Amino acid sequence: MSDTTQTATGASAPVTRSGEDLSEVRDWIALLKPRVVTLVVLTGIVGMIVAPGQLNPVLAVVAVLCIAVAAGAAGAINMWYDRDIDARMRRTARRPIPAGRITPEAALFYGIALSGLSVMLMGLATNWAAAAWLAGSILFYVLIYTMWLKRRTPQNIVIGGAAGAFPPVIGWVAVTGGVDVLPLILFAIVFFWTPPHFWSLSLWAHGDYARVGVPMLPVVAGARETRRQIMLYTIVLFVIALLPWALGLAGAIYGVTALVAGLGFLFHAWRVLREEQDETGRSLLNDTAARKAFRFSLLHLAALFAALAVDYWVPL
Repeated sequence: MSDTTQTATGASAPVTRSGEDLSEVRDWIALLKPRVVTLVVLTGIVGMIVAPGQLNPVLAVVAVLCIAVAAGAAGAINMWYDRDIDARMRRTARRPIPAGRITPEAALFYGIALSGLSVMLMGLATNWAAAAWLAGSILFYVLIYTMWLKRRTPQNIVIGGAAGAFPPVIGWVAVTGGVDVLPLILFAIVFFWTPPHFWSLSLWAHGDYARVGVPMLPVVAGARETRRQIMLYTIVLFVIALLPWALGLAGAIYGVTALVAGLGFLFHAWRVLREEQDETGRSLLNDTAARKAFRFSLLHLAALFAALAVDYWVPL
């Protein structure tokens, strides 16, 4: 798209609107929650790598693309449904829909269209079992987490976290057509990782959730109980993350990584638990420990799955 303006000689010259066009493209990409999709894609790729059997490289790339698009599509529908509360939360008020840069109707159509496309393409490129798991992950995130649990129960992120745990299973099924012990353990790792990861965020964003009436754990049970739950889930996660090595499904590279990264996460969870607090459990240090735990949790999950992939290629 372009407009015209007058040059020094009086002639009309085109003025490009590439900046505006680029900004619009960024908004459509933002609807897909690309930072969330990055970890989703990583876990899906690793599920494919460690699965027995082979998948044509081109079809493998298509399968990864389908996982990414499906995750993004679910995120777009989530933004459509949550547009009312997003507009009232500082952390989300500048998202494309509440900011008025994309209409809710367009975002919903975008999410539904990409969801259907990703599931259909996954079925054609790999197998329909993988497509069914992919469809299930979208429906779980949209219907179970976003529309049912999120605004009704403090267990929203515990149960709803299963939506983000599907990708390694989907990657495995794309190669094998079935499910085995290892992908189920990978599912459990992501499932138990999600609560301490997200509750660390919700400790310092609790004001936003309280303002819009979303019953996140710090809002309903208080900061002190949230800190205890973060510690508890991190302990469970530490044990589960060691299972692939303990059961002989992964080698030394993964085992050492799981041990070191797990101890690191436990250290951060302990700091969250013991951070200087008032009588209600609210931090007196601007939730510094929770912020650090949140950032470390991202590194922790990425390290686990990357190590599993390396372990597959360089067994020791």
